[in-house]
Parts: sequence; C-alpha cells; structure tokens
Amino acid sequence: MSNISILIIEDEGVVAHDIARRIRKLGYDVAEIKSSSEQALNYLSIHTPDLILCDIMIDGEKDGIEVAEEVYKTKKIPLIFLTALSDRNTLERAKKVLPYGYIVKPFDNHDLLTAIELALYKHSTELEKLAITPAKINQITSESVSDREFEMLEDIIKGLTNQQISEQRFISVSTVKYHIGKLLDKMQVTNRADALHKIIQLLTT
Repeated sequence: MSNISILIIEDEGVVAHDIARRIRKLGYDVAEIKSSSEQALNYLSIHTPDLILCDIMIDGEKDGIEVAEEVYKTKKIPLIFLTALSDRNTLERAKKVLPYGYIVKPFDNHDLLTAIELALYKHSTELEKLAITPAKINQITSESVSDREFEMLEDIIKGLTNQQISEQRFISVSTVKYHIGKLLDKMQVTNRADALHKIIQLLTT
C-alpha cells in the first residue's frame, strides 16, 4: 500500500463501516477497522498507518484517550477523535494527549475531510522542520535514492496522496506508484507511514 492509509477505531460496526465508506470516497485507503483497545494496540504494535480516527468510547480495558496516550508515547501517528462526547471533562482529558483533531458526531463528509486534511498538514509541517536531506535519508536506505525518489519522499512528507502528487508533478499515478515503490524498497519498509516513522526515529534519536 503506497497511498495514505487510515486506521478506524470504532466499536459500532455500522458506524465504522460508514466511516470507512466515506474515507474511501474521499480518496484515502482504509488500513483496518478495530473495535476494541486491545485490537487497536495489537495492530499498532506491528503496523503504522498514516492517520488514526478513534472513537473515545470503545470496547476493551482502555478507552480511546488511553489508546491515544499509547500512540503518542510510541509512534507519534496523527490521531483524530471521533466521538459523541463533548462535555468539558472529556475535552480536558482529550487535550492532554495532543490530538490532531476532534470531531463531534454526527458529522458530514466536509467535517471529516477538513479534519483529515488539517491533521495531515500539521503532521507534515512538523516533519518538514526536521530538515530532511538526501544525505540523511541515505543513512537508512539499502542504496542511494534518486532525485525523483527524493521528490516523492518530500511529497509524502507533505501528506499528499498519489493523485495529488501526480497532478503536482505532471506524471501519471502509475509512475508515482512506481517511484514510491522503489523508494520504499530502498528504505526496507512496506508503506509510506512506516517510511515516515523510520525518518522520525533517525532524526529524533
């Protein structure tokens, strides 16, 4: 998978699949749907999606805010809360885990798209501050990246989808996928989120 992937953590099946349908309609990939804190954390121990949409009231020993705390400590994946709760106590708890967004149910596609775009943009600006260069990237690749592959990486860091990269670079989506595929192979990762996580580890440790 080389497009932007989103993990959904939601314990109401009908709601989760409706969110998944909306996400796909907006042009993003659904990484997985998890209904409990245990399922979500087990998944995240292995996989690194680009973004997480997380309900606060979910099945399991931990609620969504506690899951977000674990995510913040380990992988720094941007997370947006989706919830029917909007009371002051919940908001105060949610703020402490530094979410990238907070959407109160019910919401429409515009609310969802705006929250996702803002979260990805905020995350990309944080990554851009790390001053990534080809020389630094080549420290974590099996062979040197080409100029085109580094351009793809810069666009991934900006949070652009394959379609957006295609339009911006005036190349086909299949060409974008080819170059991103080569880049991921050299970085020895399977998706763009793992690539970003590897870069963050390189530049912040």
